Amino acid sequence: MSGNELPSAPSAVPAPLARRPWALPSALAAEFEPDRAPGRNKRRARRTVRDWLVDFACFFVAVAIGLVGADAVSGNPHVTPGFAEADQVIGALACAAVWLRRRWPVGLAIAMVPISVLSDTAGGAAVVALFTLAVHRPFRYVGWIGGVSIAALPLTYWLRPDADVPFLVAVVLGTLLSAGVIGWGMFVRSRRQLLLSLRDRAIRAENEAALRAEQAQRLARESIAREMHDVLAHRLTLLSVHAGALEFRPDAPRQEIVRAAGVIRESAHEALQDLREVIGVLRGGGVDGEASGRPQPTLAALESLVAESRDAGMKVVLDHRVAGSAAVPAAVGRTAYRIAQEGLTNARKHAPGAEVTVLVSGAPGEGLTLSVRNPSPPGEVPAVPGSGQGLIGLTERAMLAGGRIEHGSAGDGGFRVDAWLPWDAPSGSGDEAR
Repeated sequence: MSGNELPSAPSAVPAPLARRPWALPSALAAEFEPDRAPGRNKRRARRTVRDWLVDFACFFVAVAIGLVGADAVSGNPHVTPGFAEADQVIGALACAAVWLRRRWPVGLAIAMVPISVLSDTAGGAAVVALFTLAVHRPFRYVGWIGGVSIAALPLTYWLRPDADVPFLVAVVLGTLLSAGVIGWGMFVRSRRQLLLSLRDRAIRAENEAALRAEQAQRLARESIAREMHDVLAHRLTLLSVHAGALEFRPDAPRQEIVRAAGVIRESAHEALQDLREVIGVLRGGGVDGEASGRPQPTLAALESLVAESRDAGMKVVLDHRVAGSAAVPAAVGRTAYRIAQEGLTNARKHAPGAEVTVLVSGAPGEGLTLSVRNPSPPGEVPAVPGSGQGLIGLTERAMLAGGRIEHGSAGDGGFRVDAWLPWDAPSGSGDEAR
Protein backbone atom coordinates (compact mmCIF):
# COMPACT_ATOMS: atom_id res chain seq x y z
CA MET A 1 0.00 0.00 0.00
CA SER A 2 1.29 3.42 -0.88
CA GLY A 3 1.53 5.66 2.16
CA ASN A 4 2.39 8.90 0.40
CA GLU A 5 -1.13 10.27 0.59
CA LEU A 6 -1.70 9.52 4.25
CA PRO A 7 -0.70 12.17 6.81
CA SER A 8 2.52 11.42 8.57
CA ALA A 9 2.92 11.60 12.32
CA PRO A 10 5.81 11.73 14.75
CA SER A 11 7.41 8.39 15.49
CA ALA A 12 5.88 6.90 18.61
CA VAL A 13 4.20 3.58 19.13
CA PRO A 14 1.04 3.03 21.13
CA ALA A 15 1.52 -0.20 23.07
CA PRO A 16 -1.44 -2.19 21.63
CA LEU A 17 -0.43 -1.40 18.05
CA ALA A 18 3.24 -2.02 18.72
CA ARG A 19 2.41 -5.54 19.85
CA ARG A 20 0.38 -6.30 16.68
CA PRO A 21 2.06 -4.57 13.72
CA TRP A 22 1.06 -7.45 11.44
CA ALA A 23 -2.60 -6.54 11.95
CA LEU A 24 -2.13 -3.05 10.47
CA PRO A 25 -2.05 -1.94 6.84
CA SER A 26 1.49 -1.47 5.60
CA ALA A 27 1.27 2.35 5.54
CA LEU A 28 0.03 2.50 9.13
CA ALA A 29 2.56 -0.07 10.26
CA ALA A 30 5.34 2.05 8.74
CA GLU A 31 4.00 5.16 10.50
CA PHE A 32 3.93 3.37 13.85
CA GLU A 33 7.45 2.00 13.64
CA PRO A 34 9.45 3.36 16.61
CA ASP A 35 12.72 3.65 14.66
CA ARG A 36 11.26 5.04 11.46
CA ALA A 37 13.86 7.36 9.98
CA PRO A 38 12.86 10.69 8.43
CA GLY A 39 11.99 10.22 4.79
CA ARG A 40 11.53 6.48 5.09
CA ASN A 41 7.80 6.83 4.44
CA LYS A 42 8.68 7.97 0.91
CA ARG A 43 9.57 4.39 0.00
CA ARG A 44 6.97 1.75 -0.68
CA ALA A 45 6.15 0.04 2.59
CA ARG A 46 6.60 -3.69 2.92
CA ARG A 47 3.36 -5.63 3.01
CA THR A 48 2.21 -6.91 6.36
CA VAL A 49 0.38 -10.17 7.08
CA ARG A 50 -2.88 -8.28 6.95
CA ASP A 51 -1.99 -6.88 3.52
CA TRP A 52 -1.34 -10.34 2.14
CA LEU A 53 -4.66 -11.60 3.50
CA VAL A 54 -6.52 -8.63 2.02
CA ASP A 55 -4.73 -9.02 -1.32
CA PHE A 56 -5.68 -12.69 -1.55
CA ALA A 57 -9.25 -11.83 -0.61
CA CYS A 58 -9.44 -9.12 -3.27
CA PHE A 59 -8.00 -11.51 -5.86
CA PHE A 60 -10.54 -14.22 -5.01
CA VAL A 61 -13.37 -11.67 -5.10
CA ALA A 62 -12.22 -10.50 -8.54
CA VAL A 63 -11.99 -14.11 -9.74
CA ALA A 64 -15.40 -15.04 -8.31
CA ILE A 65 -17.12 -12.06 -9.91
CA GLY A 66 -15.16 -12.75 -13.09
CA LEU A 67 -16.41 -16.34 -13.21
CA VAL A 68 -19.99 -15.13 -12.89
CA GLY A 69 -19.35 -12.66 -15.70
CA ALA A 70 -17.69 -15.31 -17.86
CA ASP A 71 -20.66 -17.65 -17.39
CA ALA A 72 -23.05 -14.83 -18.32
CA VAL A 73 -21.05 -14.01 -21.47
CA SER A 74 -20.90 -17.68 -22.54
CA GLY A 75 -24.69 -18.00 -22.31
CA ASN A 76 -25.46 -14.63 -23.88
CA PRO A 77 -26.95 -15.14 -27.37
CA HIS A 78 -25.86 -11.63 -28.38
CA VAL A 79 -22.15 -12.52 -27.94
CA THR A 80 -20.27 -14.67 -30.44
CA PRO A 81 -18.09 -17.56 -29.19
CA GLY A 82 -14.88 -15.84 -30.31
CA PHE A 83 -15.79 -12.64 -28.51
CA ALA A 84 -16.68 -14.68 -25.40
CA GLU A 85 -13.25 -16.33 -25.40
CA ALA A 86 -11.54 -12.96 -25.80
CA ASP A 87 -13.68 -11.62 -22.96
CA GLN A 88 -12.49 -14.41 -20.66
CA VAL A 89 -8.82 -13.93 -21.62
CA ILE A 90 -9.05 -10.17 -20.93
CA GLY A 91 -10.81 -10.90 -17.64
CA ALA A 92 -8.11 -13.36 -16.56
CA LEU A 93 -5.40 -10.78 -17.26
CA ALA A 94 -7.40 -8.15 -15.36
CA CYS A 95 -7.68 -10.48 -12.35
CA ALA A 96 -3.91 -11.04 -12.43
CA ALA A 97 -3.38 -7.26 -12.54
CA VAL A 98 -5.18 -6.97 -9.19
CA TRP A 99 -1.85 -7.81 -7.53
CA LEU A 100 -0.53 -4.46 -8.81
CA ARG A 101 -3.26 -2.45 -7.16
CA ARG A 102 -1.11 -1.23 -4.23
CA ARG A 103 1.74 0.00 -6.41
CA TRP A 104 -0.32 1.71 -9.14
CA PRO A 105 -3.85 2.30 -7.84
CA VAL A 106 -4.57 5.21 -10.20
CA GLY A 107 -3.13 3.53 -13.30
CA LEU A 108 -4.99 0.28 -12.61
CA ALA A 109 -8.30 2.08 -12.08
CA ILE A 110 -7.90 4.06 -15.31
CA ALA A 111 -6.99 0.92 -17.26
CA MET A 112 -10.03 -0.92 -15.88
CA VAL A 113 -12.48 1.65 -17.29
CA PRO A 114 -12.13 0.60 -20.97
CA ILE A 115 -11.38 -3.02 -20.03
CA SER A 116 -14.63 -3.32 -18.06
CA VAL A 117 -16.49 -1.97 -21.09
CA LEU A 118 -14.99 -4.67 -23.32
CA SER A 119 -15.03 -7.59 -20.86
CA ASP A 120 -17.70 -8.76 -18.43
CA THR A 121 -15.16 -11.13 -16.90
CA ALA A 122 -13.06 -8.14 -15.84
CA GLY A 123 -15.94 -6.70 -13.79
CA GLY A 124 -14.57 -8.07 -10.52
CA ALA A 125 -11.13 -6.60 -11.17
CA ALA A 126 -12.75 -3.24 -11.99
CA VAL A 127 -14.65 -3.27 -8.68
CA VAL A 128 -11.45 -4.06 -6.75
CA ALA A 129 -9.60 -1.29 -8.62
CA LEU A 130 -12.28 1.27 -7.68
CA PHE A 131 -12.11 0.18 -4.03
CA THR A 132 -8.31 0.43 -3.99
CA LEU A 133 -8.40 3.87 -5.59
CA ALA A 134 -10.86 5.13 -2.96
CA VAL A 135 -8.67 3.77 -0.14
CA HIS A 136 -5.29 5.04 -1.33
CA ARG A 137 -6.00 8.29 -3.16
CA PRO A 138 -7.83 11.56 -2.41
CA PHE A 139 -11.36 12.21 -3.63
CA ARG A 140 -10.25 14.21 -6.68
CA TYR A 141 -8.97 10.98 -8.24
CA VAL A 142 -11.95 8.96 -7.11
CA GLY A 143 -14.43 11.53 -8.40
CA TRP A 144 -13.07 11.67 -11.93
CA ILE A 145 -12.25 8.01 -12.45
CA GLY A 146 -15.30 6.72 -10.59
CA GLY A 147 -17.55 9.13 -12.47
CA VAL A 148 -16.19 8.01 -15.84
CA SER A 149 -16.54 4.35 -14.82
CA ILE A 150 -20.19 4.83 -13.82
CA ALA A 151 -20.88 6.86 -16.95
CA ALA A 152 -19.53 3.98 -19.08
CA LEU A 153 -22.02 1.46 -17.63
CA PRO A 154 -24.79 2.25 -20.15
CA LEU A 155 -22.32 1.68 -22.98
CA THR A 156 -21.29 -1.66 -21.47
CA TYR A 157 -24.85 -2.98 -21.23
CA TRP A 158 -25.72 -1.55 -24.64
CA LEU A 159 -22.86 -3.46 -26.30
CA ARG A 160 -23.70 -6.71 -24.45
CA PRO A 161 -27.31 -6.65 -23.33
CA ASP A 162 -28.37 -9.28 -20.81
CA ALA A 163 -31.37 -11.32 -21.91
CA ASP A 164 -32.52 -11.94 -18.31
CA VAL A 165 -32.04 -8.42 -16.84
CA PRO A 166 -33.64 -5.31 -18.39
CA PHE A 167 -31.23 -2.62 -19.59
CA LEU A 168 -32.36 0.05 -17.09
CA VAL A 169 -32.28 -2.35 -14.15
CA ALA A 170 -28.77 -3.48 -15.08
CA VAL A 171 -27.54 0.13 -15.28
CA VAL A 172 -29.07 1.01 -11.89
CA LEU A 173 -27.64 -2.08 -10.22
CA GLY A 174 -24.20 -1.45 -11.70
CA THR A 175 -24.31 2.18 -10.57
CA LEU A 176 -25.32 1.23 -7.02
CA LEU A 177 -22.57 -1.39 -6.87
CA SER A 178 -19.89 1.04 -8.04
CA ALA A 179 -21.09 3.79 -5.71
CA GLY A 180 -21.19 1.38 -2.77
CA VAL A 181 -17.67 0.15 -3.44
CA ILE A 182 -16.36 3.73 -3.73
CA GLY A 183 -18.14 4.74 -0.52
CA TRP A 184 -16.74 1.75 1.33
CA GLY A 185 -13.23 2.56 0.17
CA MET A 186 -13.59 6.21 1.22
CA PHE A 187 -14.82 5.08 4.64
CA VAL A 188 -11.74 2.88 5.07
CA ARG A 189 -9.47 5.77 4.06
CA SER A 190 -11.21 8.17 6.44
CA ARG A 191 -10.87 5.70 9.30
CA ARG A 192 -7.15 5.35 8.69
CA GLN A 193 -6.69 9.12 8.53
CA LEU A 194 -8.70 9.48 11.74
CA LEU A 195 -6.44 6.96 13.46
CA LEU A 196 -3.32 8.87 12.42
CA SER A 197 -4.96 12.17 13.36
CA LEU A 198 -5.80 10.91 16.84
CA ARG A 199 -2.29 9.55 17.17
CA ASP A 200 -0.90 12.92 16.05
CA ARG A 201 -3.05 14.68 18.61
CA ALA A 202 -2.00 12.35 21.42
CA ILE A 203 1.68 12.73 20.59
CA ARG A 204 1.28 16.50 20.31
CA ALA A 205 -0.36 16.57 23.73
CA GLU A 206 2.50 14.49 25.16
CA ASN A 207 5.07 16.82 23.59
CA GLU A 208 3.28 19.89 24.92
CA ALA A 209 3.12 18.35 28.39
CA ALA A 210 6.83 17.57 28.21
CA LEU A 211 7.58 21.13 27.08
CA ARG A 212 5.46 22.57 29.89
CA ALA A 213 7.28 20.38 32.40
CA GLU A 214 10.65 21.40 30.97
CA GLN A 215 9.67 25.07 31.06
CA ALA A 216 8.50 24.72 34.66
CA GLN A 217 11.81 23.11 35.58
CA ARG A 218 13.74 25.86 33.83
CA LEU A 219 11.75 28.58 35.57
CA ALA A 220 12.26 26.83 38.90
CA ARG A 221 16.02 26.61 38.29
CA GLU A 222 16.15 30.29 37.35
CA SER A 223 14.16 31.24 40.42
CA ILE A 224 16.39 29.11 42.64
CA ALA A 225 19.53 30.65 41.12
CA ARG A 226 18.12 34.15 41.60
CA GLU A 227 17.19 33.43 45.20
CA MET A 228 20.61 31.97 46.03
CA HIS A 229 22.34 34.93 44.44
CA ASP A 230 20.20 37.46 46.28
CA VAL A 231 20.57 35.67 49.60
CA LEU A 232 24.26 34.76 49.56
CA ALA A 233 25.89 37.56 47.57
CA HIS A 234 25.35 40.12 50.33
CA ARG A 235 26.80 37.90 53.04
CA LEU A 236 29.77 36.74 50.98
CA THR A 237 30.59 40.31 50.00
CA LEU A 238 30.80 41.26 53.68
CA LEU A 239 33.09 38.30 54.28
CA SER A 240 35.31 39.33 51.36
CA VAL A 241 35.57 42.96 52.45
CA HIS A 242 36.50 42.26 56.07
CA ALA A 243 38.78 39.36 55.21
CA GLY A 244 40.58 41.64 52.77
CA ALA A 245 40.90 44.33 55.44
CA LEU A 246 42.47 41.86 57.85
CA GLU A 247 44.84 40.65 55.14
CA PHE A 248 46.12 44.08 54.14
CA ARG A 249 46.13 45.60 57.65
CA PRO A 250 47.62 43.01 59.97
CA ASP A 251 48.83 45.85 62.23
CA ALA A 252 45.34 47.29 62.77
CA PRO A 253 44.24 48.03 66.32
CA ARG A 254 43.01 45.06 68.27
CA GLN A 255 39.52 46.58 68.58
CA GLU A 256 39.14 46.86 64.80
CA ILE A 257 40.41 43.30 64.31
CA VAL A 258 37.93 42.01 66.88
CA ARG A 259 35.11 43.94 65.22
CA ALA A 260 36.06 42.69 61.75
CA ALA A 261 36.32 39.13 63.04
CA GLY A 262 32.90 39.48 64.63
CA VAL A 263 31.41 40.70 61.35
CA ILE A 264 33.06 37.80 59.51
CA ARG A 265 31.71 35.31 62.05
CA GLU A 266 28.23 36.82 61.96
CA SER A 267 28.20 37.01 58.16
CA ALA A 268 29.37 33.41 57.85
CA HIS A 269 26.68 32.33 60.32
CA GLU A 270 24.01 34.24 58.40
CA ALA A 271 25.27 32.85 55.09
CA LEU A 272 24.98 29.31 56.43
CA GLN A 273 21.50 30.05 57.72
CA ASP A 274 20.49 31.46 54.34
CA LEU A 275 21.97 28.46 52.57
CA ARG A 276 20.01 26.12 54.84
CA GLU A 277 16.91 28.18 54.06
CA VAL A 278 17.35 27.81 50.31
CA ILE A 279 18.05 24.08 50.64
CA GLY A 280 14.99 23.70 52.81
CA VAL A 281 12.89 25.51 50.22
CA LEU A 282 14.23 23.19 47.50
CA ARG A 283 13.27 20.16 49.54
CA GLY A 284 9.85 21.66 50.11
CA GLY A 285 9.29 22.08 46.38
CA GLY A 286 9.16 25.88 46.20
CA VAL A 287 11.33 28.96 46.16
CA ASP A 288 9.34 31.61 47.95
CA GLY A 289 7.75 29.36 50.52
CA GLU A 290 8.48 28.98 54.18
CA ALA A 291 9.75 25.42 53.99
CA SER A 292 12.82 26.25 56.04
CA GLY A 293 10.74 27.66 58.88
CA ARG A 294 12.72 30.91 58.76
CA PRO A 295 10.78 34.14 58.13
CA GLN A 296 11.36 35.84 54.78
CA PRO A 297 12.65 39.44 54.84
CA THR A 298 10.14 42.24 54.31
CA LEU A 299 10.38 46.01 53.99
CA ALA A 300 10.49 46.30 57.78
CA ALA A 301 13.89 44.55 57.69
CA LEU A 302 15.37 47.24 55.45
CA GLU A 303 16.67 49.25 58.41
CA SER A 304 18.47 46.18 59.73
CA LEU A 305 20.04 45.64 56.31
CA VAL A 306 21.28 49.24 56.25
CA ALA A 307 22.60 48.94 59.80
CA GLU A 308 24.46 45.78 58.86
CA SER A 309 26.04 47.55 55.90
CA ARG A 310 27.06 50.45 58.12
CA ASP A 311 28.67 48.05 60.57
CA ALA A 312 30.67 46.71 57.65
CA GLY A 313 32.10 50.18 57.06
CA MET A 314 29.80 51.47 54.34
CA LYS A 315 28.38 54.96 54.27
CA VAL A 316 24.65 54.51 53.79
CA VAL A 317 21.92 57.14 54.01
CA LEU A 318 18.40 55.71 54.36
CA ASP A 319 15.48 57.97 53.47
CA HIS A 320 12.45 55.93 54.53
CA ARG A 321 9.24 57.77 53.66
CA VAL A 322 6.79 54.91 53.97
CA ALA A 323 4.55 55.29 56.99
CA GLY A 324 3.98 51.87 58.47
CA SER A 325 6.17 49.31 56.69
CA ALA A 326 3.98 46.55 58.07
CA ALA A 327 1.17 47.68 55.77
CA VAL A 328 3.24 46.87 52.67
CA PRO A 329 2.28 43.46 51.20
CA ALA A 330 4.79 40.75 52.09
CA ALA A 331 5.64 39.90 48.46
CA VAL A 332 6.19 43.57 47.56
CA GLY A 333 8.27 44.19 50.69
CA ARG A 334 10.40 41.10 50.05
CA THR A 335 11.08 42.20 46.46
CA ALA A 336 12.00 45.72 47.62
CA TYR A 337 14.32 44.26 50.27
CA ARG A 338 16.09 42.07 47.68
CA ILE A 339 16.52 45.04 45.31
CA ALA A 340 18.02 47.19 48.09
CA GLN A 341 20.24 44.29 49.15
CA GLU A 342 21.59 43.82 45.62
CA GLY A 343 22.10 47.58 45.22
CA LEU A 344 24.13 47.77 48.43
CA THR A 345 26.13 44.69 47.47
CA ASN A 346 27.02 46.17 44.06
CA ALA A 347 27.95 49.52 45.64
CA ARG A 348 30.19 47.76 48.16
CA LYS A 349 31.97 45.84 45.38
CA HIS A 350 32.26 48.49 42.68
CA ALA A 351 32.26 51.76 44.63
CA PRO A 352 33.97 51.17 47.99
CA GLY A 353 34.09 54.28 50.12
CA ALA A 354 31.27 56.04 48.26
CA GLU A 355 28.18 57.16 50.13
CA VAL A 356 25.10 55.18 49.12
CA THR A 357 21.62 56.68 49.29
CA VAL A 358 18.58 54.45 49.68
CA LEU A 359 15.22 56.13 49.15
CA VAL A 360 11.92 54.37 49.80
CA SER A 361 8.56 56.04 49.26
CA GLY A 362 5.01 55.23 48.23
CA ALA A 363 1.50 54.66 49.42
CA PRO A 364 -1.36 52.23 48.79
CA GLY A 365 -2.74 52.73 45.31
CA GLU A 366 0.36 54.64 44.15
CA GLY A 367 2.92 51.86 44.37
CA LEU A 368 6.22 51.51 46.16
CA THR A 369 9.26 53.37 44.79
CA LEU A 370 12.79 52.32 45.71
CA SER A 371 15.99 54.03 44.64
CA VAL A 372 19.59 53.04 45.39
CA ARG A 373 22.23 55.51 44.19
CA ASN A 374 25.94 55.93 44.69
CA PRO A 375 28.40 58.47 43.23
CA SER A 376 31.65 57.53 41.57
CA PRO A 377 34.08 55.89 44.02
CA PRO A 378 36.95 57.96 45.39
CA GLY A 379 40.34 56.94 44.08
CA GLU A 380 41.23 53.84 42.08
CA VAL A 381 38.99 50.81 42.39
CA PRO A 382 40.41 47.36 41.58
CA ALA A 383 38.50 45.38 39.00
CA VAL A 384 35.90 43.15 40.60
CA PRO A 385 34.64 40.12 38.66
CA GLY A 386 30.93 40.14 37.96
CA SER A 387 28.56 38.68 35.38
CA GLY A 388 25.62 41.04 35.85
CA GLN A 389 23.38 38.16 36.87
CA GLY A 390 22.26 40.06 39.94
CA LEU A 391 20.76 42.92 37.93
CA ILE A 392 19.19 40.43 35.54
CA GLY A 393 17.67 38.62 38.49
CA LEU A 394 16.36 41.90 39.92
CA THR A 395 14.70 42.73 36.60
CA GLU A 396 13.02 39.33 36.50
CA ARG A 397 11.96 39.61 40.13
CA ALA A 398 10.43 43.06 39.58
CA MET A 399 8.60 41.88 36.45
CA LEU A 400 7.20 38.85 38.27
CA ALA A 401 5.90 41.21 40.96
CA GLY A 402 4.18 43.33 38.30
CA GLY A 403 6.62 46.23 38.58
CA ARG A 404 9.53 47.63 36.66
CA ILE A 405 13.16 48.46 37.30
CA GLU A 406 15.77 50.68 35.66
CA HIS A 407 19.49 50.70 36.28
CA GLY A 408 22.49 52.38 34.74
CA SER A 409 25.04 55.16 35.12
CA ALA A 410 24.05 58.30 36.99
CA GLY A 411 24.89 61.85 35.94
CA ASP A 412 27.74 62.20 38.46
CA GLY A 413 29.52 59.09 37.19
CA GLY A 414 27.96 56.83 39.77
CA PHE A 415 25.33 54.16 39.46
CA ARG A 416 21.60 54.07 40.10
CA VAL A 417 18.92 51.43 40.56
CA ASP A 418 15.33 52.72 40.39
CA ALA A 419 12.39 50.38 40.92
CA TRP A 420 8.64 50.69 41.11
CA LEU A 421 6.46 47.95 42.56
CA PRO A 422 2.66 47.80 42.64
CA TRP A 423 0.98 48.43 45.99
CA ASP A 424 -2.75 48.08 45.68
CA ALA A 425 -5.08 50.05 47.88
CA PRO A 426 -7.26 48.11 50.35
CA SER A 427 -10.52 47.00 48.78
CA GLY A 428 -12.65 48.74 51.40
CA SER A 429 -11.02 52.18 51.17
CA GLY A 430 -11.90 55.33 49.29
CA ASP A 431 -14.95 55.55 47.08
CA GLU A 432 -15.44 51.80 47.12
CA ALA A 433 -16.15 51.89 50.86
CA ARG A 434 -18.83 54.46 50.28
